[in-house]
Amino acid sequence: MYLKLNGIEMSCKGDERWIDLLERLPESGRGALGVSVQGRTESLMDPVEEYAFARTLTYADEEGQRIYERTLQFIFLTAANRLYPGKRVRIRHSFVQGLYIDLPNVAVTDGIVFRLKDEMRAIVQSDLPIEKLRVSTEDAQEYFARTGQTDRLRILGYRRFNHFTLYRIDGLEDYFYGEMAPRTGLIDVFDLRAYGEGIILQMPDVNDPARPAAFVDLPHLIHTYSEAADWHAILNCENAADLNDMIKSRRLREFIRVNEALQERRIEQIADQFIASGALLLLIAGPSSSGKTTFSHRLSIALRVHGLRPVKVSLDDYYLDRDSIPREPDGTIDLERIETLDLALLGDHLPRLVRGETVNVPEFDFKSGKRSERTHAFSVEPGQPIIIEGIHGLNDRLTATIPAHMKFKVYISPLTMLNLDDHNRIRTTDARLLRRIVRDNLFRGTPPEDTMAMWPSVRRGEERYIFPFQEKADAMFNSALTYELCIMKKYAYPQLLSITPESPHYTLARRLVKFLNYIETADVEDEIPLNSILREFIGGCCFYKDED
Repeated sequence: MYLKLNGIEMSCKGDERWIDLLERLPESGRGALGVSVQGRTESLMDPVEEYAFARTLTYADEEGQRIYERTLQFIFLTAANRLYPGKRVRIRHSFVQGLYIDLPNVAVTDGIVFRLKDEMRAIVQSDLPIEKLRVSTEDAQEYFARTGQTDRLRILGYRRFNHFTLYRIDGLEDYFYGEMAPRTGLIDVFDLRAYGEGIILQMPDVNDPARPAAFVDLPHLIHTYSEAADWHAILNCENAADLNDMIKSRRLREFIRVNEALQERRIEQIADQFIASGALLLLIAGPSSSGKTTFSHRLSIALRVHGLRPVKVSLDDYYLDRDSIPREPDGTIDLERIETLDLALLGDHLPRLVRGETVNVPEFDFKSGKRSERTHAFSVEPGQPIIIEGIHGLNDRLTATIPAHMKFKVYISPLTMLNLDDHNRIRTTDARLLRRIVRDNLFRGTPPEDTMAMWPSVRRGEERYIFPFQEKADAMFNSALTYELCIMKKYAYPQLLSITPESPHYTLARRLVKFLNYIETADVEDEIPLNSILREFIGGCCFYKDED
């Protein structure tokens, strides 16, 4: 049998696995967590494939990071099962370079966290094998029923395949939608700490995987996540099976109404906060596909109810000529840097607008990449709120000439809290990417692969220019809608299935397809309000319609 691994041609026996080949690799085989085989992510425990072109996945790869995180979760669950057998554990959501974990009905203390960390260290040091088991759906159902894992038992009912992959550490079996490392000893960098009412499981630092990522205290963000958890309690929907059950029992329409009403209430609260602050400048920022535009329209309406007439300043008018933008070390231009804006001119205009003066705003020609010779007069009345929406809205450099007490900052992001089950979360970044894929295809004619190709650059920009400033916000808005995946699947799923193994984006497409396989599709779009955040991505939004 012949194949190529990390560019090296190899011959191997028919019964060998990928892990058996690592010893024959030079330095390039170090740190391997999995293997990418012609676009598919596979376990090192899987059998090799003849004529395959493969490469090992390490922590430097996103897929490698996901394998590490998944395996670290399983080690945590194994430790929790040893110390507190029968206790429920929920992997809630990401938290910087880590995970927020909940132990329902357990008062988390430093002592509990110390014991869990110590047990995890023991599991890692024992270098236990992680077995990959292929079982029938019936056998998986019997195991989950016998061990009281009702969340997995319920979601299994919506799986359309007759087999199931389980993983086993020291007798504990569990399901994860993705591959695992072959041994616990490979997952030796982590940290654990009590935080709020739960636990933070810290991953290795992306820039220095030999040490755990530094803990970052984000009280505003954790409060927003806690609020989202409260919403899920109100909605009685924590996992995908809850959502699927509502679709099956024809209760989704009422669920949509309540979900939308909760968001409307939060928007009204933010409007009240803004008014109470006495600020005049309303700054809105958030990562891609958060629904910033629709949110700003809805917040404007909420302010108009109070007799205010907010106006919007477009940052597009303040772009510098492309040829004057500083270049990166590699010669490229980062169009998301704050230096792409004429900060001096904006800094001159904003105080004058606040004073009620008229300014001459330039107009940017996106075709030529230069500022045109045209300008337009712009002014606001005294006391009239000014809205600025953009990725740099929370960065004080953007509005340095405005006193802090005159600024009110809002951070918006779809913080997805719906999980597949207690141990398999749906990532916020994946949910945002689905939004972007659907919107780009419907309204910009962009194939999903082109959107996927841009996504790493978009994510880098968010890490640099948005996330570091999120705690500076005066208010946070979670734009995730618990019901949205059953709507988005209708649009995204066929596009993702059309991506072939030859595509460089096949791995990403498969990852999205995997969790969408557990979500039922719902045909209830007539129930979605015309001003819903979701309308920004699927169409029909009232804010984009011309007056008759």
